[in-house]
Amino acid sequence: MKYFIVTFGCQMNVHDSEKIAGILEQKGYERASSKEEADIIVFNTCAIREGAEDRVFGNVGALKKMKKERPDLIIAVCGCMTQKEQTALEMKKKFPFVDIIIGTFNVVKLGEYIDKLKESRKKQVEVFEEGDIDELLPYKRTSGENAWVNIIQGCNNFCTYCIVPYVRGREKSREKEAILSEIKELVKSGKYKQITLLGQNVNSYGKDLKNPCSFAQLLSEICKIEGDFKVWFMTSHPKDLSDEVIDVIAKEDKILKDIHLPAQSGNNRILAKMNRKYTREDYLKIIKKIKRKIPSVRLTSDFIVGFPTETEEEFLDTYSLIEEVRFDSIFAFIYSKREGTVASKMDGQIDEETKRIRVNKLLDLEKKIQKEDNKK
Repeated sequence: MKYFIVTFGCQMNVHDSEKIAGILEQKGYERASSKEEADIIVFNTCAIREGAEDRVFGNVGALKKMKKERPDLIIAVCGCMTQKEQTALEMKKKFPFVDIIIGTFNVVKLGEYIDKLKESRKKQVEVFEEGDIDELLPYKRTSGENAWVNIIQGCNNFCTYCIVPYVRGREKSREKEAILSEIKELVKSGKYKQITLLGQNVNSYGKDLKNPCSFAQLLSEICKIEGDFKVWFMTSHPKDLSDEVIDVIAKEDKILKDIHLPAQSGNNRILAKMNRKYTREDYLKIIKKIKRKIPSVRLTSDFIVGFPTETEEEFLDTYSLIEEVRFDSIFAFIYSKREGTVASKMDGQIDEETKRIRVNKLLDLEKKIQKEDNKK
């Protein structure tokens, strides 16, 4: 028996797919090199932007003919997109040939759904509202010399444009001992030269634990582990990036001097409407502190253009922020309306053409800055 996994979305989803692969290999499946030779095809989905959902629907729809020719082929759709109950029901209605439809929190039970399907030949559709961290699940790591290590799941920030808190749940930190034990095993294996810590907001790590441990303390503990490896992490929320974390990054040789700090906008009114809980001035203050303490730092960021009611002048504040900071790289996105979020109900939605013009201006600025810096 063979499996094939199609992954959409962020690094968290890539790591979730490693978990799915581990579950399937535990069930006796081997990795297939293509969909055509697979006995089970799993789509691990993303809900962060409309385009990602459209791609999922397109990819799943393309398997209708294959399923008709091979009735025993198992097709499963899981992850953030199907964590939204309405989308899961739409998937069930639109694609009756899909065998398993589950959300983010019940991916851990994929093996059980496969067994139930084989026993009953009945479609398995279920979406849990919340889930605990399972420390016993196997992983089939697929990212070369980099090993993803999840330290916290979920998010409590509720940025008005973001669906993540609704599909990933509230923040839940893993116990420090479990994280350190996993990293020690990874380093001991000799296969991994980089450990990348994952979380929707790694800076919030430890606040919910019975025995509190800050993210700065966790980083310090990881750096005490013997071995030849580097540490990186993503993603950071500016409002929670403490002086202690910056100091640890500056001090520890094992930590890559590479910080991804999403700004999203350079305008204070838009930042407030986004519920980001910091101002342009706050952000620049953090950046100056980072550059002073870590002169060799590589800075990257995320930006959203065309947020509801954003004027041209407010967009230019974002443009000028990028000019001032001179990021090594940016990820610029067109605002995508996500059903269920606060921003989706806001008046003043921006037309697509304006959004395209604005995002291209940011990407052109990024190229200009990179070209100038490369000449140096």
